[in-house]
Amino acid sequence: MKQRISLAGGLLSLLMAGVATADELNLRPGVTDISQQVYDLHMIILVICVFIGIAVFGVMFWSVIHHRRSAGYEAAKFHESTKLELAWTIVPTLILIGMAIPATQVLVAMYDTGGEDMTVEVRGYQWKWQYKYLDDDYNNTFSFFSNMATTQDEIQNRSAKGENYLLEVDNPLRIPSNRKVRFLVTSEDVIHAWWVPDFGIKRDAVPGMLNELWTVVEEPGIYRGQCTELCGKDHGFMPVVVEVMEEADFDAWYAEEVANESVRQEALSKTFTHEELMEQGEEVYGTFCASCHQPNGQGLPPVFPSLVGSPYIVGPRDDHIKMVIEGVPGTAMQAFGRQLDAAQLAAVVHYERHSWGNDSDDITQPRDVIELSGE
Repeated sequence: MKQRISLAGGLLSLLMAGVATADELNLRPGVTDISQQVYDLHMIILVICVFIGIAVFGVMFWSVIHHRRSAGYEAAKFHESTKLELAWTIVPTLILIGMAIPATQVLVAMYDTGGEDMTVEVRGYQWKWQYKYLDDDYNNTFSFFSNMATTQDEIQNRSAKGENYLLEVDNPLRIPSNRKVRFLVTSEDVIHAWWVPDFGIKRDAVPGMLNELWTVVEEPGIYRGQCTELCGKDHGFMPVVVEVMEEADFDAWYAEEVANESVRQEALSKTFTHEELMEQGEEVYGTFCASCHQPNGQGLPPVFPSLVGSPYIVGPRDDHIKMVIEGVPGTAMQAFGRQLDAAQLAAVVHYERHSWGNDSDDITQPRDVIELSGE
């Protein structure tokens, strides 16, 4: 008796482990109405396919076993059976129609971007995201970049990997709960794809095109995703993090960001000291440049040249500024003119010209960048 109970317990544990494993491999139900609809549709189609498989293979194996020649059966001979051809045409057609109806309803809902409460532009870069708020209900808009925050020490196994390895960023996208948010997805360079599995949404970011999607999230929290298009060598370092905030908290945060944007705009006409430029320049360089040119400026030649003693760095300042603004066509050097404002561009140029033994005797101010960029 004890052996039977033990065997039953073992089988139950094995069954539960199988269910848990299957659940890990399944789609996420998500936290939005659309993600739940997608999950339900997936389960409906899966059940239909399982029943079809059981029916087809069941009949096939039953026929093979019970109508084998060794049992005395002879193969039936028939040709051009109208009834059979009608059956295997009409039945699959009805099944497909039955599957198409709920699938169409879900697709229509997924593409219903009207009636939004706010709009956010999502722009992909190699390898980061830019978020720009385009809401008519607010007096001002602002934008920021979201870069992966996982350290190089973790990536190169010099330190323990964090809980959200390769899925953490410095500036997450923030949206309010219980409001319909419309996303306009595009790209600045190559094709990316913006995906948040818990929202049940994904859309390609294609240069020169705007793709739309939307979400309404009722439960505040932090939700993570990734770029799901092979967009280059650092494709795996382009996470998506969305922080859903309570409505009142989001409104307060938004008002603060609008005020900070006003301060940033005022900084474009400010004259900075050498120390201020070096401090801000080191921060900008660490975020946007160090992954290629290394924190010590030595680079990874020949793809990422060294900045120590580089003709661009120690040469005419205007050429240096233009290179950072416009990039270098045909190389991995990106154009940062649309990614950084004039104060950030001035700071990083100044930092590069006064670091690692590059002792230039000039000072770069935001107005110098503005003059060269023609803004």
